[in-house]
Amino acid sequence: MDKSMTQQDQLTTVGQLPEITHATPSLPAALTRLVWLLCLASLGVLAARGWIDTVWTLGGVVTIDGLTVVMWTVVTFFSGIVHSYSRRYMAGQRHINRFFAAVFGFTLAVMVVVAADHLALFALAWVAMGLMMAELIGHLKGWPQAEAAAAVSRRYFLASGGLVTLALSALWWATGATTISGIVAAAETVPSAVWLVAVSALLLAAMIQSALVPFHTWLLASMTAPTPASALMHAGFVNAGGILLVRFAPVISVDPRFMQVILVVGAFSALMGKLLKSVQSDIKAQLGCSTVGQMGFMIMQVGLGYFAAAIAHLILHGCYKAYQFLSAGDGVEHTSPHEAKPKTRSLGAVGFVVTSLTAVAGGIMFAVLTGKGAAIDSGLLLTLLVVLTTMHATRNAIAQTSISARLRYGVIPVLFLPAIVVYAAVYMAVTLLMGGTLPAAAPIELTPTVGLIAVAFGVAYVAIETNAYQRNERLYVALLNATQPPTATTLTSTEEYNEY
Repeated sequence: MDKSMTQQDQLTTVGQLPEITHATPSLPAALTRLVWLLCLASLGVLAARGWIDTVWTLGGVVTIDGLTVVMWTVVTFFSGIVHSYSRRYMAGQRHINRFFAAVFGFTLAVMVVVAADHLALFALAWVAMGLMMAELIGHLKGWPQAEAAAAVSRRYFLASGGLVTLALSALWWATGATTISGIVAAAETVPSAVWLVAVSALLLAAMIQSALVPFHTWLLASMTAPTPASALMHAGFVNAGGILLVRFAPVISVDPRFMQVILVVGAFSALMGKLLKSVQSDIKAQLGCSTVGQMGFMIMQVGLGYFAAAIAHLILHGCYKAYQFLSAGDGVEHTSPHEAKPKTRSLGAVGFVVTSLTAVAGGIMFAVLTGKGAAIDSGLLLTLLVVLTTMHATRNAIAQTSISARLRYGVIPVLFLPAIVVYAAVYMAVTLLMGGTLPAAAPIELTPTVGLIAVAFGVAYVAIETNAYQRNERLYVALLNATQPPTATTLTSTEEYNEY
């Protein structure tokens, strides 16, 4: 017998495959239909909010405003997709009912978080949201790495819940208000010492929830979660940090200096996320590091005073990241080790001109459509980042594609500009819906801090484009080490994994 054929026929299996004889449970189908009904109801409330332009309250317990209806629609839409996808992905698993119950419970917890007005309800929902996600991360019971990842995540989420409780308690003690709306109305009267404790706790809680550096290790450890849970986590759960800060925008913006602290924190994670992603080879780890950077950019927008922009960013990032995780299997390319990798094209003079013009056009379009960058304020930094992002995307497409030069230089740049139009449309819609209840934008002034961040992004862009950071072995190893999750959560042998 041919040796190669013999080797191909030797299939390796891990664990004994179960004989599935039980009937398909009805709970997954029922919860999937229910969550899509919630999505339709949310769309109805969203339309009513746009038509009536009012705020509905329920006895100081729940407030349904623009932010609430936007996030209800987004969360139930993503959850509906994850439910539908999971019915096939999780089919045959012994604990499929427990998985669907956790996903649906998580969805309800998030819906309560974005609607809660009473402080106790908000704190309880925040903690419940974290515990549900920890349950999804450790869904596969008996797998040591999954259980370790769930334990790590649970500690982080409980710490986040404790910080939120501390912040709410301090604000309640200072204002006497038992509702978020009451605290927001009395934000200016909070003593400075109490205010500093409260806003610092809110920022730390947001950093943990959004997996900002140095709290990103829980996210990198969570790769043991089933892919649908990872999609829900990266598309929805990590966004809660931005939602928290936007909900308390009138409180955190009392002192412009604290807004600059938020800006620096977000900018650091945005830069680090990009660098950490560049040293990763595992596709899910790359997506995790990308989320760290994107959440940093979202927090940056909060620090710049563009609250509606932060919500628009998390919506679009959620759509993109949900798709990336649910299609992650398509990104695994089975290539023989001896096959040569396709070479990256040199940009050349024409490519440089096309890339530069596309980037400038993107920045101008962004400024015209959104108004950010049209005045001498912090919006200029956002416009600069759009220019750098457009330049990076256009350069990569032109340099790596195999189509003809005419199409590369003529068609590809045009494809990136509509993305800016989509972002502007979402931003304007969110701004309109948030109007009257929360500040959509309160841009901070240009300061040396904003200038230094702009320079840092420019330097990082050049370093990444030229691979200069890879020439420093110490820096490269430091970045690689920073992407390593806790040892107990790392699968080192396939024999340790048996989902049955």
